[in-house]
Amino acid sequence: MQINMLELNSELRNLTKSGDLKSARHMFDALPHRDEISWTTMISGYVNASDSSEALSLFSKMWVLPSIRMDPFILSLALKACGLNVDVNCGQTLHGYSVKAGLLNSVFVGSAVLDMYMKNGRVFEGCRVFDDMPLRNVVSWTAIITGLVRAGFNSQGLFYFANMWRDNVDYDSYTFAIALKACADLELLNYGREIHARTMKKGVDTTSYVANSLAAMYNKCGKFLYGSRMFQNMSKPDVVSWTSIITTYVQTGQEKLGIDSFKQMRECDVCPNEYTCAAVISGIANMARLDWGQQMHAHVSRLGLTGSLSVSNSLMTMYSKCGLSNSASLIFREMTKRDVISWSTIIAGYSQEGCGEEAFELLSWMRKEGTKPTEFALSSVLSVSGSMAVLDQGRQIHAYALTVGLDQTALVRSSLINMYAKCGSIKEAEKIFSASENDDIVSWTAMINGYAEHGDSQEAINLFEKIVQVGLRPDSITFIGVLSACSHVGLLDLGFHYFDSMTKDYKINPCKEHYGCMIDLLCRAGKLSEAENMIRTMPFERDDVVWSTLLRASREQGNVECGRVAAEQILRLDPDCAGTHIALANIYASSGKWREAADVRKLMKSRGVIKEPGWSWIKIKEKVSAFVSGDKSHPQCEEIYSLLELIASKEELVFQDLASILHVAQG
Repeated sequence: MQINMLELNSELRNLTKSGDLKSARHMFDALPHRDEISWTTMISGYVNASDSSEALSLFSKMWVLPSIRMDPFILSLALKACGLNVDVNCGQTLHGYSVKAGLLNSVFVGSAVLDMYMKNGRVFEGCRVFDDMPLRNVVSWTAIITGLVRAGFNSQGLFYFANMWRDNVDYDSYTFAIALKACADLELLNYGREIHARTMKKGVDTTSYVANSLAAMYNKCGKFLYGSRMFQNMSKPDVVSWTSIITTYVQTGQEKLGIDSFKQMRECDVCPNEYTCAAVISGIANMARLDWGQQMHAHVSRLGLTGSLSVSNSLMTMYSKCGLSNSASLIFREMTKRDVISWSTIIAGYSQEGCGEEAFELLSWMRKEGTKPTEFALSSVLSVSGSMAVLDQGRQIHAYALTVGLDQTALVRSSLINMYAKCGSIKEAEKIFSASENDDIVSWTAMINGYAEHGDSQEAINLFEKIVQVGLRPDSITFIGVLSACSHVGLLDLGFHYFDSMTKDYKINPCKEHYGCMIDLLCRAGKLSEAENMIRTMPFERDDVVWSTLLRASREQGNVECGRVAAEQILRLDPDCAGTHIALANIYASSGKWREAADVRKLMKSRGVIKEPGWSWIKIKEKVSAFVSGDKSHPQCEEIYSLLELIASKEELVFQDLASILHVAQG
């Protein structure tokens, strides 16, 4: 019986094209005879399905068959599988074979070898293959440009793009799209516009690849109106288009518009991918909307996207920013695969919550797992070390940063200055600052804030005045530091000079924190009426922080009316604020208004408002012990209280006796 290979191969091709690889493989294995087309069809099916392992397994079986002739097309398929599988060893073997068999001069094989090296991160080898190619087509040029751009060599990618134009090689949509990505990453607006004009002449500006790249390029170059217009002109935006516009809104602080776009996307029946969901969750995290975040968590679970790294990392960020570090930790521990962003995110989350011990332990775990901590992870732990004033821990991180060469990055350097200043080691902070270059405004800002917090206000002001002299430009946070310094020493006129200079000389719009500094400055200067007026007229929502500043000043200066107004505003925002009730009662009492003070105390009692006790902590032998008034949860509480009673007693203690008691307690 004669076998009709033409019909069999046609049926096999139809199965692979439909995506039914299981049936196709069953048919392939059952074939009594297989020719080059049968093998090529089956391997191609696996490559197109991104199943590179099975494709290479099948190719290795075919390679040893003497009856099958190796041709350029099937060799290029195997090389493509090596690129997908990031298997550079197999790829190099095939490269060597193609040279020996004289197949490398084929434009198919040459382009596939080039693409394989680029996808494996071997940019130099890829460029050498390209330069040695006798023949190049649009696929070869696009492969070299794509490899360079994805490896971060955007300028070199655009250089090859220009050479492609010079050699009169016809561009396709993919070439234009990757060149536009390079322009976006480099923020080369004018070059991007030139490419836009070429796409219009070519008639490919409305294809999804090019249109999405154009929108992303304009958005990254700050031309959001153009980017939005490109999106609106798309006849049928795909998931990439929607993801691009949502990401742009989130990255530019327009989270609400990003979430609204996501709703419109769902109304258009476009299914989101992992990157869409990650962008939306990031926007929700920035807004700290826990209810929306939990809804998105449920949504991605239904879509089966919780296993995605980008989605899991975004969920951890969202829960951390909403104050639920335990939920973030649960996601982290359930992850089967973690990248450096996962580690940095969970460490930052615990640090923001003030959980220094947990953050430090996670950093140690990260190092044991073999993941090299980034400057962001180190900065987070340094920040919490400073907040908790745990100097030993901060010094350990400093030593580690020195060993891995991260101590000179702007983020770590500024965090070290901040940590040492908050731990009371202002001289150590000065040493780090003095050793830094004069090209980093972040370190200058950290040093100014350090001086201000230490009460060295004049040093902070002097340092601020030197910023312009070294060719730097103060930013929004720098002004917070110098305004705080003015506030500490009551330099009202100078404070207002800097406040006005922000908008006049530096075009920085004051934020709520700047107004908070000015209100504190007015309060310390005794100008409570002016402070109240600034609170009422500032272009931001008046929160309990600014009113608390006025309340504290009213108590110190005995201004009953101002104190009453401030307390009323705070209690309107937070009716159960015990501190406000007590402060108001004390203001009344200090002014002889005993009845009003008693009324406030009665109101507290009727509402069940109880003042939350303050905590103190101390680190001994690498362990942090926290205490609250009347606390008896510490395992050594009996010894601690006995020693406290002894110290508090009026009996005179000889130094040797006290030393022996301490020795017993430590033993």
